[in-house]
Amino acid sequence: MDMEELTPTIEELKRVLEGKADEDTIVRELDTYINVYRSTLEAAKRGIVRKYGGEELEFVSGDGVKKKVERIEGNEQNVDLTVKVLHAEKREITARGEPKTILTGIIGDDTGTIPFTSWETDRFNLEKGGTYNIRSAYAKTWNDRPQINLGKRTEVEADASEIEVPQRVISYSAKEVKLSELMDGMGNVNVTAKVLSVGPKDITVRGEPKTIFTGTLADESGKVEFSSWGEFPHEEGEALRIENAYVRAFRGIPQLNLGERVSITRVDDDIGELEDLESSTPRSIGELEEVGGGLDVLVRGTIVDIRNGSGLIRRCPECRRSVLNDECITHGRVEAQQDLRIKAVIDDGGGALTCIVNRELSEALSGISMGEAQRMTEEHHDPDVVAKEMERRLLARAAEMRGNVVSDEYGMMMIAQDAKVVDVDVRADAKRLLDELEAML
Repeated sequence: MDMEELTPTIEELKRVLEGKADEDTIVRELDTYINVYRSTLEAAKRGIVRKYGGEELEFVSGDGVKKKVERIEGNEQNVDLTVKVLHAEKREITARGEPKTILTGIIGDDTGTIPFTSWETDRFNLEKGGTYNIRSAYAKTWNDRPQINLGKRTEVEADASEIEVPQRVISYSAKEVKLSELMDGMGNVNVTAKVLSVGPKDITVRGEPKTIFTGTLADESGKVEFSSWGEFPHEEGEALRIENAYVRAFRGIPQLNLGERVSITRVDDDIGELEDLESSTPRSIGELEEVGGGLDVLVRGTIVDIRNGSGLIRRCPECRRSVLNDECITHGRVEAQQDLRIKAVIDDGGGALTCIVNRELSEALSGISMGEAQRMTEEHHDPDVVAKEMERRLLARAAEMRGNVVSDEYGMMMIAQDAKVVDVDVRADAKRLLDELEAML
C-alpha cells in the first residue's frame, strides 16, 4: 500500500498512541506489517497499538462510513460517497521519480463540492456529468482544505440517480489574495488584477482539439500567468474581479486557472497604470520560498558565491546544454561552441537563490568580454581562470537580479533577464535602519 494513502491512518495512530511512538516509527511499523508481513490494515493498526501501549478501542471500524460532502473534514479513512462529477482532467506528474497519470477534479452532492484525486486511472475513470458510488476513499487536508483521494482500496461504480448540486456551493470559503500570495494547490481564490496580455491557444484534451485563452495578469504585488478554459471576452488593460479560480504550479511558478466555476466581472480601474504594472516587482527571497517561485520578479541582495559551471563554458550546438570534453549526453560527440555564463548565489538576509546569467549579462556584470575570457584561458592554460576572476570581482557585491524564479528538488533558481551590480550607501542604509529602530521603541 502506498504511504501517501496511509496518511489518515498515521494521524490516527499518532492520536491514539499519544506520543508513545513518533511519526517515523509509525511509518516504519506500517510498512513492515503491510508490505513485509502482508497484514491487513486493521491488523497492522491493532498490532502497532498493542506494541506501543495505546487504546485500541479508539479506532473506527474498518467498514466504510457514508458521508455527505459538507461533513468531510480531512484525515479520514474508509469514506463512502455518492457524488456527481463536476470537472475532471488527467494530469501527468512525477511520483517517486517515475511518471504517473492521475485524474483530478471536483465532485459534489446536494451539500457542496470538494476536490478529488484519483491515483488509479487504470482501474476506474470518472467522467464529467456522471454520478458514482465511491467506497473506501480517504480524505486528506491540503492547504487547510479537505480533499478526497481514490486509492488502491477504493471501489467506484456508476449510479443512475440524479444529484442536484447547488450552483456555486463550495465546501470551504473563497480566499481573497494578492497575486504574490498565490501558491500551488490553492482552490477557490479571489483576485483583482489587470490584464497585461491575452490570446487564444490551441491545445489537445483527451484527443480532442480545444481552444483556451492564456496570458498574464498583474496587480500591485506581482504578476501571474493564467489559463482560461472557457470564453474570455476581455482585453489587454481591463481590470477584472476573478472569483473561484484555482492555482497549479509549473516548475514552482504559480499559475492561475479559470475553470468552469469561475466568475469574472469588470471593475473600476483602481489597480494602477499599465506601464507601472508591467515593470518587475521587488520581492524578498523568503516570500518566493514560501510560495514556490514567481514570474518576472526583482530581487536585491549580496552575491555570496560564484558556483561551479561559471566562466567560459562549452555548449552543444544542437540542444545548447553545457558539455564536458565535447561530449553531449543527448547528441554524443559534438563540435562544442564556447559561451560565457555566471551562476551566482544571491542572499538578501532572508533567503538565497541561484541566478543563471547569460553571456550578454555576464559580460556587463563582470566586465569580462568573451574575447577577454578566451585570451585569459589561453594565456593561463587554466579553464577555471575566468570563473576565478569573476569571483574576485563580484563576491560580496550588492546586486539586483530580475527574471522568473522556478523551483525543483534542488531549490530555487532564477533565469536572469537583467542583472546589475549596485552601489550601496552604507551610511544612508545605517541611518535608515537606526531611524526604523528608534521608531519601534
